[in-house]
Amino acid sequence: MIRVLVIDDSAVMRAFLSRVVASQPDMELAGVVPDPLLAIERVRRHAPDVITLDVEMPGMNGLDFLRKLMAVRPLPVIMISSLTRRGADATLRALELGAVDFFPKPDSFEELESVAQDIAEKIRAASQARLQRRAAPAETVRQAPRPPSAPGRAAVGAVLGIGASTGGVEALRLLLAQLPGDMPPILVAQHMLPGFTETFARRLNEICPLAVKEAADGEQVLHGTVYIAPGGRHLVLARNASGYALRLTEDEPVNRHRPSVDTLFRSLARIAGAQAIGVMLTGMGADGAQGMLEMHKTGATTIAQDEATSVVFGMPRQAIAAGGVGEVMGLHEIAGRLRKLCGQEARTGPDGGAG
Repeated sequence: MIRVLVIDDSAVMRAFLSRVVASQPDMELAGVVPDPLLAIERVRRHAPDVITLDVEMPGMNGLDFLRKLMAVRPLPVIMISSLTRRGADATLRALELGAVDFFPKPDSFEELESVAQDIAEKIRAASQARLQRRAAPAETVRQAPRPPSAPGRAAVGAVLGIGASTGGVEALRLLLAQLPGDMPPILVAQHMLPGFTETFARRLNEICPLAVKEAADGEQVLHGTVYIAPGGRHLVLARNASGYALRLTEDEPVNRHRPSVDTLFRSLARIAGAQAIGVMLTGMGADGAQGMLEMHKTGATTIAQDEATSVVFGMPRQAIAAGGVGEVMGLHEIAGRLRKLCGQEARTGPDGGAG
């Protein structure tokens, strides 16, 4: 049984999350408390497997509690966030501090009922997460110049695609911060809901040598730029007279996801073929496995994050099992491998490490 501790100052959310947990055959409540101060004793006495934690609460807020928890007794935490700019910033900070995943607070009781199963699945995924004790990371400051070697140059050759889900926000932050500003374009499908991807792209843009932005439909693909698929829309690589371009679609979800990693990877296989590079990072489920197999069959280089460094090894494991992965390596090794593949092995990332 997965023991779940609910920490939320909203009586409605406490009742709803309690009902979600109680309705699952593999879960039980380890406690329900209205603030983090009461939760400290519950953590000590009832040893929960997963915590759901409200981001904004009076007294000790969710971020303060999370920071202390991850430094002393790491547990899988799912943040419950408001769909506001402030809520998105706080949620992404929580993921940097060690939270496994997040879920936005629905606006109405009807919406609450419609997302109950999604929350249950996030709790299951969180219960499988691999965590390490960690000190709170300092706010990252840009340490490398951004301008690519040829500003505004349209991309026509190599192009990278990255797929990620649970644990992917932090994995992407660590990976992209180590890549130089004149890398080929990078397209990212991270499972994330609308309202958060713009903030995610902005935060990455503040710390990466590469320019990072939320993808826009029809825009030209440029060197030195990372394009984040907007929440709720598929990201697809296309061609135009100048080279590569982007398309965003609202086609049906694939593997229950939009954006879908499979959709992105299949477009890379079709448009870029052997010039593409695919990277599968941490995440739950099988999204991207078939798309990576299609990339592999066209001669593209395909890389999966290993089990030891994945928060959840589901997506990399399924891609490996499908036969589409050419190389498996730790998260700390992937940036160096990408620099070498793209002719950037002499460059160093902001951490000072050589490629």
